[in-house]
Amino acid sequence: MPKMKSSSSAKKRFKKTASGEFKRGQAYTSHILTKKTQKRKRNLRKKVLIDKADKKSIQRMLPNA
Repeated sequence: MPKMKSSSSAKKRFKKTASGEFKRGQAYTSHILTKKTQKRKRNLRKKVLIDKADKKSIQRMLPNA
């Protein structure tokens, strides 16, 4: 049987936590930042956990994570 390959795009976007969840960066941080408040931009810097509905597909993309 061939090796299980991880998705390169998923490797760059998701990290697995110690409890087995996946964390991701947030969207809306790359441009048109002038109209966003400092508080909003600061909160967008934080990592968040992925949604329960996406967990199965991300686990499939990262079999060795």
